Amino acid sequence: MSSTASSTPLIVNAEWLASNLGNLRLKVFDATSHLPTLGRDANAEHLACRIAGSLRFDIDKIADKSSPLPHTLPAADQFQSQMQDLGLENDDHVIVYCDSVFLSSARAWWMLRLFGHEKVSVLDGGLKSWLARSGATENGPTIDAPKGGFTVRAPIGAQMIPVDSLRQLVELGVAGQIADARSAGRFAGVDPEPRAGLRRGHMPGASNVPIASLINQDGRLRSLDEIAAAFAAGGIQTDRPVITTCGSGVTACGLALGLALLGNENVFVYDGSWSEWGASDAPIETSTPSPA
Repeated sequence: MSSTASSTPLIVNAEWLASNLGNLRLKVFDATSHLPTLGRDANAEHLACRIAGSLRFDIDKIADKSSPLPHTLPAADQFQSQMQDLGLENDDHVIVYCDSVFLSSARAWWMLRLFGHEKVSVLDGGLKSWLARSGATENGPTIDAPKGGFTVRAPIGAQMIPVDSLRQLVELGVAGQIADARSAGRFAGVDPEPRAGLRRGHMPGASNVPIASLINQDGRLRSLDEIAAAFAAGGIQTDRPVITTCGSGVTACGLALGLALLGNENVFVYDGSWSEWGASDAPIETSTPSPA
């Protein structure tokens, strides 16, 4: 069972980051990721404009490259080595940010906590919020960080569920609450999936809580009351255990962040998500999308 983080804020704003950017024990990671249909290159964008001193947390690189699925969780020893390459120490406070419409920074937040790093916060509003306050930026190639001493430890308020376990629970009808972060159209099975070869629809018994319902137009997270209302609108009781899923395991972590902000860390992220489920023979349902 994972322990719960309590002393580190789950999110910080741009003002907080500006006040603390000179702290030597602060590390800033850019975890931007985009859907393949958007035609954007997150690595090129990092080189063109990033928060001063930040390094790239590439969720497609910090992944199990032997898996056919996108950005699958890496083995613990790989994650440890790659965090050491980013200069991370066990007592560093990590700020993760992104310039993604679907809060990909939450994926890095969740991964770090899953591998035992307690001191990690998401920059609310991401790069947009930093640029809005004229925060310091830089461009060009990054300088390699001195190798850090990060070690994998017990999870901190982060848990995952593998497909075999989830499929058994779903087929028995005892999975409990499943929150799917995809758009209403993809959840219902009326809109195409952005990745080829996937069936349309959702897991039987799942509820739809689109990640967009947790985020304001300026990219910041909505108020706690609004986040709670978004889960309630999807039929999710936020004081009970939740399994989160999405297209490829990224926005499922955004739902986990939203639930953590509401005080619920009894949340299991399904890493393979629809990239795995939709490509298998696991049971699916379709439905009429709810009105916006």
